[in-house]
Amino acid sequence: MKPFNTLYENMAQKKLLWPSVGIIIILIFNAFFTPGFFNIRMQDGHLFGSLIDILNRGTPILIIALGMTLVIAMEGIDISVGSVLAISASLAAFLMQKHVPFVFALGAGLAIGALCGFWNGLLVAKLKIQPMIATLILLTVGRGIAQLISGGQIITISNKAYRFVGGGYLLGIPFSVVIAAFVFLALYFITRKTAFGLFLESVGSNRVSSEFTGIHASRIMLTVYIICGFCAGLAGIIVSSNITGADSNNAGLWFELDAILAVVIGGTSMRGGRFYLGGTVLGALFIQTMTTTIYTLGVPSESVMVVKAVVIILVSLVQSEVLTLKLNSLFHRKSEKKVLVNETTI
Repeated sequence: MKPFNTLYENMAQKKLLWPSVGIIIILIFNAFFTPGFFNIRMQDGHLFGSLIDILNRGTPILIIALGMTLVIAMEGIDISVGSVLAISASLAAFLMQKHVPFVFALGAGLAIGALCGFWNGLLVAKLKIQPMIATLILLTVGRGIAQLISGGQIITISNKAYRFVGGGYLLGIPFSVVIAAFVFLALYFITRKTAFGLFLESVGSNRVSSEFTGIHASRIMLTVYIICGFCAGLAGIIVSSNITGADSNNAGLWFELDAILAVVIGGTSMRGGRFYLGGTVLGALFIQTMTTTIYTLGVPSESVMVVKAVVIILVSLVQSEVLTLKLNSLFHRKSEKKVLVNETTI
């Protein structure tokens, strides 16, 4: 019982418990009600199956959510990531259609995403506009910019190198999953192996006190928004590559909501401070696993958002600090009773 208690406490402290439980419950449900859900086969050197689809299709949300984690840790928010995704996808696809070399088109798509993040960071960090209002500007204007780039049309892409980014495979694994893993490792190194992560949590906990200690809070905030914009741009490249085209009207639609939910489900508080990149990964996988399950069961598309909302509300409720403290107290009481029984027996 003691090892289990220790495992529970460690997972609860790292905010990994409830998203893990949520994923396990959905997987158990699929084991009984979705035949062949766990089947993975190798075909033409590529892995195929529902689990592979979850990893592949959840990659854009995961990458955006990782960037969003840093923004929320700073007590900010970025609701423009869906529009930034559309801008990056449209620009990269437009350049590819004009026969611009792949490297330059890819770089332009990533650069415009980072530039959008710089714009949001400038409004928040320098002009001190509330994050919701500052990013609402680009949320509103962004899709208009994307439509101007694409001419209001769906741009199709035939370049093999570009299509490989979101639709290719490396050693049987979707290449987009490899990209997501690289992004996670890069952000983990930056935030956990350098002073940047400490400064970020300090600014998120108390910006004024951080500035008194010599931390340049505005630089941290600006950097975080640039990273978030870059992640949204990268997700846009993956999405457009996967569908071999760019749809400025629908690309990244509601992605900002799924990204924020993934961060919150992963244990990062909207009040800023401590953040959990590993929890965000689990949160994104939970959302994608749930979405895949819903579609597999044939739930009508108009009901998908309702089902997702109900499940996410339940997960958020059981993730509350009050419930966690009560469960911790319960485990401690059981352990103490077992110790007393053993001492009495002796």
